Amino acid sequence: MATLRPRGSDDLGLKRALSDRLLPLLVAAMVFLAALALAGVIAASALARHWQGGAGSLLTVQVPQPETATLGGPDRADAITALLNATPHIAARRLTVDELASILQPWLGTEGAPLSLDLPAVFEVRLLNAADPQHLADQLIHTAPGTLVEHNSVWFDRLGVLARSLQASAALALAVVCLVATAVVSVATRAGLAVRREAIDIVHGLGATDRMIASHFARRITFLVVCGALLGLALAIPLLLGLATLTAPFAADQPPPGSVPDVLGTLPPLLWSLLPVLPITAAAIGWLTAQATVRVWLARLP
Repeated sequence: MATLRPRGSDDLGLKRALSDRLLPLLVAAMVFLAALALAGVIAASALARHWQGGAGSLLTVQVPQPETATLGGPDRADAITALLNATPHIAARRLTVDELASILQPWLGTEGAPLSLDLPAVFEVRLLNAADPQHLADQLIHTAPGTLVEHNSVWFDRLGVLARSLQASAALALAVVCLVATAVVSVATRAGLAVRREAIDIVHGLGATDRMIASHFARRITFLVVCGALLGLALAIPLLLGLATLTAPFAADQPPPGSVPDVLGTLPPLLWSLLPVLPITAAAIGWLTAQATVRVWLARLP
């Protein structure tokens, strides 16, 4: 029975049959795109969470004629205050007269002068946990008819749809990259088989098993794939850091003024933990695809 040396050998001449340039470059391009797609998935999720915990969770409550007494009770502003304080899963505060004057100043041009207008009482309400904005709005209007409740629910829903669309697009891109990588490895393996067909026929006829031949091809393919994946990852990380640095001013947490920015810290920890998975996944695709391609090809030999 013919045997092939298992490691550190090139009995089948695969270094000449399988190019060490084209396949790694193709894999590098695919891993580069996969890293960008993965970053897109994480960024879209972070954007949705940031919006949900920020502007998407805010209610603005305006109570006209706040000093007018309600039927058999306190004035309208106090009634709304009591209702908000008694409602669970929210955090509310009433804006002061100075805060209202500061908000209106660009339009009224009062330049710090006290306002003589009969302003409504304005409350800023932040929804926590599973608070229902519509139920709260109905209670506020029932307590003080004419109360205006503004919620960013429409824009929040639209942003949620946008974030889910971005996530789905990025996930689809990752799936397409994996399929293309499988196809590229399969084509490269078949090309190597075609180049070394005569040598494979000889050793196969002398008794070399399918497992031995497939393992030789799989090791060579996996080595080339890993080299390309590491190259693609090395090219993607500086670009991701640059993009994260550009978008850092829009992040929720800003470094203190005058501090040295942490460039590596601009990327989320989840992305740092998932980036090394890309070369591992590429290696698995290379090994399994090469094994399957060679075994199917050998099974069809006469």
